[in-house]
Amino acid sequence: MGFFFSAEKVVYALLLIFIIYLDFYGSNAQVLPEDEVQTLQTIFRKLQNQTVNITRTSCTDGKWNFVTGSTPKATSNITCDCTLNSSSVCRVTNIQLQGFNLRGVVPPEFGNLTHLTEIDLMLNFLSGTIPTTLSRIPLEILSVTGNRLSGPFPPQLGEITTLTIVNFETNLFTGSLPSNLGNLRSLKRLLLSSNNITGPIPESLSNLKNLTDFRIDGNSLSGKIPDFVGNWTQISRLDLEGTSMEGPIPASISNLKNLTELRITDLRGPASSFPDLQTMTNMDRLVLRNCLIKGSIPEYIGTSLSKLKLLDLSSNMLTGVIPDTFRNLEAFNFMYLNNNSLTGPVPQFILDSKQNIDLSYNNFTKPPTLSCNQLDVNLISSYPSATDNSVQWCLRKDLPCPREAEHSSLLINCGGNQLKVGKDMYVEDLNKRGASTFSSVSDKWGYSSSGAWLGNDKARYLATDTFNLINKSTPEYYTKARLASQSLKYYGLCMIRGSYKVQLHFAEIMFSNDQTYSSLGRRVFDIYVQGKLLERDFNIAERAGGVGKPFLRQIDDVQVNGSTLEIHLKWLGKGTNVIPTRGVYGPLISAITITPNFKVDTGKELSKGALAGIVIAACTAFGLLVLIILWLTGYLGGKKEVDENEELRGLDLQTGSFTLKQIKRATNNFDPENKIGEGGFGPVYKGVLADGMTIAVKQLSSKSKQGNREFVTEIGMISALQSNTNYRPREEFIYLLDWAYVLQEQGSLLELVDPDLGTSFSKKEAMRMLNIALLCTNPSPTLRPPMSSVVKMLEGKIKVQPPLVKREADPSGSAAMRFKAFEVLSQDSESQVSTYTRNREHISSSSTDGPWVDSSFSEPSKDVSLQQQEEGLSSSSSKRLLDDLTDVKIE
Repeated sequence: MGFFFSAEKVVYALLLIFIIYLDFYGSNAQVLPEDEVQTLQTIFRKLQNQTVNITRTSCTDGKWNFVTGSTPKATSNITCDCTLNSSSVCRVTNIQLQGFNLRGVVPPEFGNLTHLTEIDLMLNFLSGTIPTTLSRIPLEILSVTGNRLSGPFPPQLGEITTLTIVNFETNLFTGSLPSNLGNLRSLKRLLLSSNNITGPIPESLSNLKNLTDFRIDGNSLSGKIPDFVGNWTQISRLDLEGTSMEGPIPASISNLKNLTELRITDLRGPASSFPDLQTMTNMDRLVLRNCLIKGSIPEYIGTSLSKLKLLDLSSNMLTGVIPDTFRNLEAFNFMYLNNNSLTGPVPQFILDSKQNIDLSYNNFTKPPTLSCNQLDVNLISSYPSATDNSVQWCLRKDLPCPREAEHSSLLINCGGNQLKVGKDMYVEDLNKRGASTFSSVSDKWGYSSSGAWLGNDKARYLATDTFNLINKSTPEYYTKARLASQSLKYYGLCMIRGSYKVQLHFAEIMFSNDQTYSSLGRRVFDIYVQGKLLERDFNIAERAGGVGKPFLRQIDDVQVNGSTLEIHLKWLGKGTNVIPTRGVYGPLISAITITPNFKVDTGKELSKGALAGIVIAACTAFGLLVLIILWLTGYLGGKKEVDENEELRGLDLQTGSFTLKQIKRATNNFDPENKIGEGGFGPVYKGVLADGMTIAVKQLSSKSKQGNREFVTEIGMISALQSNTNYRPREEFIYLLDWAYVLQEQGSLLELVDPDLGTSFSKKEAMRMLNIALLCTNPSPTLRPPMSSVVKMLEGKIKVQPPLVKREADPSGSAAMRFKAFEVLSQDSESQVSTYTRNREHISSSSTDGPWVDSSFSEPSKDVSLQQQEEGLSSSSSKRLLDDLTDVKIE
């Protein structure tokens, strides 16, 4: 008929039809329905996500699945189920949009995606709340961690019974938990940390028997820890840090045999005993900090819980010793037993450990020999303050100064290099350690840092302004900071007592100032100064008016009554701990400025040696000036004769006199064999008088650079001193030294100070001098310090520790006399003279030779009895002997 086709053309035609069929039906076999495309486009528009162009083929082309190369990385992962309707239709089942800093809201259109099982919008900048439409879909995972969602906790969640994971961490939800959450019987993970949730944990949550992870730390929950937590027998992690809940920890917690991480902190209420945890053999991290736990540490921790990597029992009321079973904890990296009342010796296996261990602020005994510069095991202030000086100062309570306190200011660039700001020099603070460390610098300042980072063991303890927030006109110390996970203490050491102004410099440099999830962090901690709470729930950015802005917290009057000024920054589990990454939370400080409110004695700013040099130089200059004046006025150089006798008479001394003939005879005419020493005035000779009394004779040399007046003055000084020795104020005191010992026993040593001074003297300086005098006059010569030590005591380089000398009672009960030689003294002056004469005759046969030093004529140091008895001369006898001195001419 005219329509004839060749076989070849038929084949080509059929092939074309088949290709058209495949192209049409194949491409439509796995496509999104048009209504779902429009829903997704609306969702992405409300999320303000413009990175993806959604089409019907998006499930198969995979263009909406990618990871950005920026830091922090953003992840887009959208999954479809394309097996529906004989694999001809696709439906979206999972939407993950993490880290895009999306600034919109959670769209209610999510409820139109009828096959959606997961919504993951973690780490964005979303606001608003959770839409009620989500209850229409078979949602299993809802994760909106790290946003700024707010409003009451959404009660509609209790209607989505398919939920297995709810992750609402780090948002702004308020109100109490709805009771219908107990309907979520399939729920495995409920993460609600770092919100503003209040009220108790609903009783209905006892139905959540499939829970494996429950975190509600950093909220303001109230009420007791419910006993029904014992129903969560499948749970592996339980976080109750930083709430306002009450203890005790319920006994039912022993049912949780699958626990690997348990964190309970800062409980209120009565004290309680240690909970029974010995069935939790898989425990990896155990934190029971500040839980009012009393009693001893159970030994089973070292046996049943031998897999522990983190153990934190700090800030409780634990007593007793560290169990020996702790040697079995071979897997641990962090151990915190600080701020308890533990006693006994610190086990050697603890001291030998190279892990992070904090045992500070306890009451241990038998301290080890450690350096205070940096402790591998933090033992600061872990021994009683009454411990003797053999214990390093940093181990003792209150950190007493190991020497004389001398510092009156302290400037620290926390976390940064040495820095000059104006005229002030801030010292560097670059130690990178902080998990459990104490570090001090030259006994002037130090810091103690404690705590393991939550979820990130490798987080740093020095912070830097990575977001370039700090203005260039702001002091540079705000660009660096030191931070800690739990506790950070700074100490001003060896501080002079008095009132100080303390300035604490803060700037938030770890959160950004843009509209991204990195700006959503909240840092909340408490501030204590000298143990007193200064700030509760302190938020740097909030107080400064934004991140990157400096804030100065000043305390005008901080009293230092000992020698240590302490600044304590403490984290109590509040705020956020995952923004911008896990490990960025806890106390942070940029710089510390401490200055005195009192006028600093310039002499105390100089070293004691320098001060002594200045005084000596001034006295020498003044002496030279006096000598010049005397020479110009004729009192020196022979222009005016000086009557030494008149000078002696004017001194009213208890002295005797001898003729030159008597002295020559006594010294065998100054025989060189009798020479026993050489002084500033000339040689000193031993002599024996006709009555047998041993004397010392000083011959005034013509080459002496000192004059008669100085010679006479020395005589006067010696006589006067002698998603003092006869001073008898009371009958029981024989002489000044005895009186000093008694006053020392009574704690009244300052009674020795001349009353004429009134109150116009430094009690501290007087006590130092008196104590040094007691040391130098110790009855046992071998116990007297060498002059090198005396100089160091005077300079304040070493402490003065006077010997404790106690008087013994005699059988009659009356006060014993330490020096029996004085018992022969009578009250009658005539009798004193005769006694003196008799004892001279007695001593002449028993006196011995001994070493001599530069002094005026007097008895050798071994003839103590004679010297003491000579002090018994009456004033009338002294005057008679003084008159005889006119016969003496010493050449």
